[in-house]
Amino acid sequence: MKSDVEIAQAATLKPIGQIAADLGLDESEYAPYGHDKAKISLSVLDRLADRPDGKLILCTAINPTAAGEGKTTTNVGLSMALNRIGKKTMTTLREPSLGPCFGMKGGAAGGGYAQVVPMDDINLHFTGDFHAITSAHNLLAALLDNSIHQGNPLGIDPKRITWPRVLDMNDRALRHIVMGLGKKGDGVVREGSFEITVASEIMAALCLATGIEDLKERFGRIIVGYTYDKEPVTAAQLEAPGAMALLMKDAVNPNLVQTLENTPAIIHGGPFANIAHGNNSVVATQTALKLADYVVTEAGFGADLGAEKFFDIVCPAGDLKPSAVVVVATVRALKLNGGKDKKELGTEDLDALGAGLVNLEQHLENIAKFGVPAVVAINRFPTDTDAELGLIRERCAQLGADVELSEVFAKGGEGGESLARKVVELCEQESSYAPIYAPEDDLATKIEKIATEIYRADGVDFTGPARTQLAQIEAEGHGRLPVCMAKTQYSFSDDPTLLGAPRGFRITVRDLVVNAGAGFVVALTGDIMRMPGLPKVPAAVGMDIAADGTITGLS
Repeated sequence: MKSDVEIAQAATLKPIGQIAADLGLDESEYAPYGHDKAKISLSVLDRLADRPDGKLILCTAINPTAAGEGKTTTNVGLSMALNRIGKKTMTTLREPSLGPCFGMKGGAAGGGYAQVVPMDDINLHFTGDFHAITSAHNLLAALLDNSIHQGNPLGIDPKRITWPRVLDMNDRALRHIVMGLGKKGDGVVREGSFEITVASEIMAALCLATGIEDLKERFGRIIVGYTYDKEPVTAAQLEAPGAMALLMKDAVNPNLVQTLENTPAIIHGGPFANIAHGNNSVVATQTALKLADYVVTEAGFGADLGAEKFFDIVCPAGDLKPSAVVVVATVRALKLNGGKDKKELGTEDLDALGAGLVNLEQHLENIAKFGVPAVVAINRFPTDTDAELGLIRERCAQLGADVELSEVFAKGGEGGESLARKVVELCEQESSYAPIYAPEDDLATKIEKIATEIYRADGVDFTGPARTQLAQIEAEGHGRLPVCMAKTQYSFSDDPTLLGAPRGFRITVRDLVVNAGAGFVVALTGDIMRMPGLPKVPAAVGMDIAADGTITGLS
């Protein structure tokens, strides 16, 4: 089989204007970026305000493993399959980050014959949104340090600055830095840090904002540090929001592309689910819901992270009402969760599969707590046996969940038609969606509910600094914001080595960060970091481009 990039480069794409016209967009409502990409104006939401929303389908998964699950591939394939059975469908996805693209995970445009295209552009610079986010974030950092250098009129304590700089690359050497070294005119010497762009509060604010005015208001609320009197300092006090929004004037508009089978796709925003809220922008999903009858969206990593944040943060922010959930799993990944050696995953092992199925079962139980009907999609591999697939069906049936096989990687939309028909059936059922916690719950209660009801922890331990931060956040009036848990994606616990469905553990919250602009509080657990590092052999070392423009190694 051809590589992902070879399949993508051989695809026959429709002109982006035709994709837009088929959606009912007027020429004034989109701005082409070349022949196969476009920015959609948010004025579409005003024009179609009275049109009923389509059905919203969330694509999520079990905890990721080295065996792979194929969640994005399933999302894209399902959207194509729904169109094949006569349903007007769009997919909405996050924009890939350069960090994992050149690091360990690879790109995020799907795979095989279920991709969004042009995959090389999407996985690289795309329409420049991440550059705009990085620039807006670092502009605020520069204005902050300049204010201190120019006499410090706001009385900012350099030891209490909370605003880092960002870069869309995995670079562990920048996690902790010293800046301002050199001559007196080179700035105030202080410690600082870098985070990856997808962890930026600017990214989160973009993905939850309803437009440029809302974005400016969110920028103004951002807390960058504290004064010597321990009072919060905001971006508004630095008079930064206007210039920051100027840098975001194009990035605020969602990006229109297509799949290999010409299904319209909106790709916008890209927060990670293990260190941020892990979903594409609210305006992207809202726009798709006005333009299509069915919309397939995706939440990052396992359902304990991306899906929980979708239900508890994104849906309330965007007034979204999900109709169905697809939980993606593979036989191989479930056997790995059950203790099977990675080198032996192609061998039938019902004992390992049975042991690993507890991971899928807990995710299904969690989805049920949010009141949304779910189906399991098994991303099929040639080594899967009938006995293994039968065991999955049997165990899922005990929880009232159907199982459908997905072969979209090899067959495109055709390989997802049975899944598509089941999703349509689920969408006709009543969804009683509700968040897991109430808005009026305090922060500690929200964290406790997520830890005990979703992760199945015995409880939560706050470190000394975290308890101090908790009290300060409450005193500042941010104690009723939603919670964004920063946790390892590999386990329900905060220990990445505990696979399956661990019990008898506690969650340790070591740090709390107020994202007042985004509108949530980040709770950092375990050893989670907001600036990843590269692996021993980065994916970048296998990438190249020939003189004729042919790309190799990108996936």
